[in-house]
Amino acid sequence: MSSSSAHPWSPTRWAENGSVRLAFDQLAEGADGEPLLLVTGLGANRHWVPDGLCRMLAAQGFAVVRYDQRDGGESTHFPPTTNRNPISALFTKRGAAYTAEDMADDAVAVMRALGWRSAHLWGVSLGGAVAQRVALRHPGRVRTLTTMASVPGDIAGLRTMRNIRMGTLAKFARLKFPDTPEGAVAAGVAVSALLASSNRPFDERAARASAANNIDSGIHDPQAQSRQISAQWHGPPISAITQPTLVLHGEDDPLIKPSAAKAIASRIRDSRMVLLPRVGHELPECAWGIITTELGKLAAVSHHRPQPPAN
Repeated sequence: MSSSSAHPWSPTRWAENGSVRLAFDQLAEGADGEPLLLVTGLGANRHWVPDGLCRMLAAQGFAVVRYDQRDGGESTHFPPTTNRNPISALFTKRGAAYTAEDMADDAVAVMRALGWRSAHLWGVSLGGAVAQRVALRHPGRVRTLTTMASVPGDIAGLRTMRNIRMGTLAKFARLKFPDTPEGAVAAGVAVSALLASSNRPFDERAARASAANNIDSGIHDPQAQSRQISAQWHGPPISAITQPTLVLHGEDDPLIKPSAAKAIASRIRDSRMVLLPRVGHELPECAWGIITTELGKLAAVSHHRPQPPAN
């Protein structure tokens, strides 16, 4: 086995945004390709993005980097706040811990640490909203924008609820597991089952193996998730986004309604929406080919567009 196969990712590196430290790593394969920054979802660390998918992106011509958002993975975690679960965070005072602008600036901090003037951005779930905000706040840093399984990045509160299946969010918020490695594995299996497509058999054995290889307490940390959800956006609407944009969404997403993808695509000029069959709120292997092909097409479009200066 080659060293790149045994250790496909670089050692953990760190970026800084003020007092916040952000953990990231880079795929060894395709490191000389076009920069692609992966933005993770609610509470999840960067290891939830499948290695096989990242290798396919590298084969498509991308240099793949993933990072842990603040309050996730190895990045800086914040003190407890009054919001105790993600549902209450939708209704209570927002932005107490940090703002959505801060989270957008985190992505740029990672780019600076890498020496990247700009990159293609792909955000999943909450990461999709963050990526939209990066495109608004730092347009010169974003070559293309891909948002998947996300809500529009400029909505909050009750307007957010229109796009979310509250029954699933309630189940998600009720998950209780001990703060132990065994509890994290059990949480990983439960979350994977909850977010999977109902039109594919759920492979519990594979989910358990994946969770055992990625002990991530963030997926059952309601406090951290609440702080991420509570980060309020004060910037312009997503209709101001001008970068080539792709909107991906699973047809069977049990958490975020496909209408959210339609809303994003309708408001970003010249964006394109692709619904993924037999896909829930997840990144299953059956969708990897479509995802990598679509991101490759989008990158090709960007080659013919002038880039604004990076800030």
